[in-house]
Amino acid sequence: MKRIFAVLIAVVMAVMVVPSASAADYAQLTNVRTGQHPTFDRVVFDLTGGRPGASVSQISEPTNCGSGKPISAPGAEFVEVRLQPADAHSYTGSRDLRPNLVQVKSVVFTCDFEADLSIAIGVKDTNRRVDAYFVDGPLRYVVDIYHS
Repeated sequence: MKRIFAVLIAVVMAVMVVPSASAADYAQLTNVRTGQHPTFDRVVFDLTGGRPGASVSQISEPTNCGSGKPISAPGAEFVEVRLQPADAHSYTGSRDLRPNLVQVKSVVFTCDFEADLSIAIGVKDTNRRVDAYFVDGPLRYVVDIYHS
């Protein structure tokens, strides 16, 4: 009986000491929008919660983070957007968009696992100029891909 009591106290103390992650600590994707402008195409990721870290890199082919298998999507090259910590667990929109803009030809989810959210944007031409930045009120991550 003393052992059970000691284990129970240890568990309670561990729960009190270890901070728990809340929804406000990481971002949740709520919407993906695309649009064409005179000199660039835009992809907007609407978010709620805390502002995640973000990175953008150019890749030759999107792959699934779980299996490592290639994901078929239009694009001569891909701009991979990575948001951490973030998820799209409650996102109900398409995870395979085909907007067919001047440069943006596809938007495909490549990873949504353990607060790692990655999405690849397929572009028509290689080596496009890309600007990516956060906008507040409401929180969103914007990726602009220039036409020339």
